Amino acid sequence: MRTFIAMETGISPENIHTTVLGGHGDEMVPLVRFSTIAGMPLTNFLDQAQIDHIVARTRDGGAEIVRYLKTGSAYYAPGASACKMAQAILRDQHQIYPASVYLQGEYGLTDICFGVPVILGKNGVERIIELDLTDVETGMLQKSADLIRATMAHLRS
Repeated sequence: MRTFIAMETGISPENIHTTVLGGHGDEMVPLVRFSTIAGMPLTNFLDQAQIDHIVARTRDGGAEIVRYLKTGSAYYAPGASACKMAQAILRDQHQIYPASVYLQGEYGLTDICFGVPVILGKNGVERIIELDLTDVETGMLQKSADLIRATMAHLRS
C-alpha cells in the first residue's frame, strides 16, 4: 500500500505510513483512516477515487507481482520484512511492525493467526496493538478472519 501511495503521489515511501490488517489478498483490511503521509491524512494528497484504487491494488498486489514474475511467488518483500523484524528483535528496538500473530481475544478474535500491528523487542512480540476500529472496519476484519478460517478448514479436509 505504501508503495502504491508513493507511486501515485510522487512522495518518498519513507514519509508514508500505512496500516493493513488480516491476511493477504481479498482478505486484506487496508485501514485508510490509520494511513498517513508525514502524519497528514491521505485525503490531503489523494482524492477518494485514487484512494479506492490504491486499496483495491493493495489487495491484489501479491497477484500482480506473480503476474510480473511469470513463475513462482513474491519473495523479496517477505524476505526484507523478515530481516527487519529479526533486527528489531535482536537489537531490542521496540519497533512497530505488522505481523501475523496468534490472537487470544484481541480484536474480538480467538484461536487464529492474524495480521495486526505489534511491538517487537528482545522478547519477540512484546505487545499486540489493538486499534479502535469503526463498525465498518470491524466488519471487514471479521470478513477477513472468516475467509482465513474457511481457507484453513479447506486445507484440513
